[in-house]
Amino acid sequence: MVLIKTSAGIAKLAYGPLIYAVSVAFSSALLFVVQPVMAKSLLPRFGGSAGVWIACMLFFQVTLLLGYLYSFCLTRYLGVRAQALVHCGVLTVSAIALPLKPRLEVLGGSPTAAILFSLAWSVGLPYFALSATSPLLQSWLALRGRHFPYRLFALSNAASLLALLAYPVAIEPFFSTRLQMAWWSGGYVALLLLLAVVAGANLLRTRPADGPRPMVSERRPWLWIALAACASTLWLAVANYLGQQVAAMPFLWIVPMAVYLLSFILCFEADGWYKPARFRWLMPIAWIAIGSRIALEGSAGGLQWEIPVFSAALFVCCMFCHGELARSKPAPQEGLAFFYLMVASGGALGGVFVGLVAPNLFPTFLELPIGVTASVLLALYFLFGYRSPRRLIRLGVVAALALVAGTQYHAERRVVRTRNFYGALQIRDSGDGDSAVRALYSGRTIHGLEFLSPALRRTPTTYYGVQSGAGLALASWRAANRRVAIVGLGAGTLATYGRSGDFFRFFEINPAVIRGAAESFDFLRDSAAANDVVLGDGRLMLDREPPHSFDIVVLDAFSDDAVPVHLLTRQAFEMYFDRLRPGGLLLIHLTNRYLDLSAEVAALAAGLGKTVLRIHSMPDAAQATEPADWAIVAGNGDDLAALRPYAQPPSNRKVRPWTDEYSSLFQLWK
Repeated sequence: MVLIKTSAGIAKLAYGPLIYAVSVAFSSALLFVVQPVMAKSLLPRFGGSAGVWIACMLFFQVTLLLGYLYSFCLTRYLGVRAQALVHCGVLTVSAIALPLKPRLEVLGGSPTAAILFSLAWSVGLPYFALSATSPLLQSWLALRGRHFPYRLFALSNAASLLALLAYPVAIEPFFSTRLQMAWWSGGYVALLLLLAVVAGANLLRTRPADGPRPMVSERRPWLWIALAACASTLWLAVANYLGQQVAAMPFLWIVPMAVYLLSFILCFEADGWYKPARFRWLMPIAWIAIGSRIALEGSAGGLQWEIPVFSAALFVCCMFCHGELARSKPAPQEGLAFFYLMVASGGALGGVFVGLVAPNLFPTFLELPIGVTASVLLALYFLFGYRSPRRLIRLGVVAALALVAGTQYHAERRVVRTRNFYGALQIRDSGDGDSAVRALYSGRTIHGLEFLSPALRRTPTTYYGVQSGAGLALASWRAANRRVAIVGLGAGTLATYGRSGDFFRFFEINPAVIRGAAESFDFLRDSAAANDVVLGDGRLMLDREPPHSFDIVVLDAFSDDAVPVHLLTRQAFEMYFDRLRPGGLLLIHLTNRYLDLSAEVAALAAGLGKTVLRIHSMPDAAQATEPADWAIVAGNGDDLAALRPYAQPPSNRKVRPWTDEYSSLFQLWK
């Protein structure tokens, strides 16, 4: 009798909306906080590329789709008791992946494939189980004949949003990656216990077991997929754009996703937030805002405009897509799991397009203009009443051509455009006569510039002029037969400082950069020094070199503003100095529009008992040089005597030194 009463009490508690709400919120928070944790753990092995974030999101969205498909199949073909038994089994099996830890081995071939394999191996099972939990619990609650499940959908997105916003400000700055994974694993175990109570209650039901739910004839599922795919494409494309143009950091990846989730919350929590009449004039403003920012390439206003303009425009577009989804959603008892499956299918399609199709199909970041064009077509259908397929197709083609032409136009003569996992490269010719130059760009950042005139071709330009920190340090080293290791190739400009008998070894992770430097620039061919280029991550490749094998090590991988943080950790610095000969110098290029990297270098040098000088050089139009910041680090202050007259005051910012387990770009924001 006591056992029966206890079982009945558990069942009553587990049927209550509160325990469903807590379970959904907890699972959603774990579902989304693990995304930046895992992505950050993989960044060091792939050069800090923003492509890591997109590849990770591709995995998470496809796994989310599989979880929703699994949930749909359970609710479609099994009764509630059978659903509870099966899902308890899946949850139990998923625990074998704990404690969470990444598989960091880099496979040969595609970086995207290596990332997908690593994530599937390390977090695939738990993420799949979490993905299915929210729609499954909502389906169980919907059987009670209440409309509360869609409120749970809004709640799940709210919990996801809070988890994401907490990561860059409350988690990343204070906890190492290893500790983050340990706490997540503990939270997952706690969630398993909570879900066991809910699932167990369904097994203890006293009324007859429910049979399979009949399939309801759903309305316009292809429109659900299209709306979800458009919103997914837009937020991923904006995140990719900001990651390539600014920095591959959690903050700039989380902001677009937070906007995306906020629109879900507002549209599914209540009906009053989305008004079609209001968005008839808001959508054109959003399209113009995105197109103008891409065309200007951030030249007007900089970062203080880039993030708010893109975020506001993205919010408007996502509100439209998710608002129309919410308006057409079925009643909870009539296809809730199928509706979620269609939404997840659209999200996964957007991820596949941005993560796989676009990098292999387009030479530049065309997925954002294409996403905007898709939103134009959907708005014409839903907001402006254009229902003729032929008319929509004609308008769509015109809109796509106009937007692509407007955002991709440049006055320079373009020689080469290419794109891969690591970003989009452009090689442009401009100017005439002796001022004619060829420049290598990654996004909006210049990576090298060469005069086309034979008389000026060996002039060190951009960040590497004779008055730059690199130029002064290389000129001050008078010994013969120097061995120099350079992490980051660019156009190969530093090879101009090579002398007869010297050996310069460049380490470059991007094969497209190596091809561009070899085929379109002459710095490597014209250098007096012998040189070669090693393909691979600079830190990993340099670690394979014999100890004490270089006189100078140059880190030139930070001027792209997408900072590979694994090159600036205590363990990395220890390795650099182990590769340097006695009296050797470590040169670090710190030029960055948004981050004060000199503070982090100073903290690392102080922690290892090294001496550091910061050298700033001014631009010179005649020599085609840019403003440049360099740090020169030496084991002995006497080794920097020749450079002290050029030193600038050190940074006053106090920061925590990075390690392989801890880093935070947030503390370095200018």
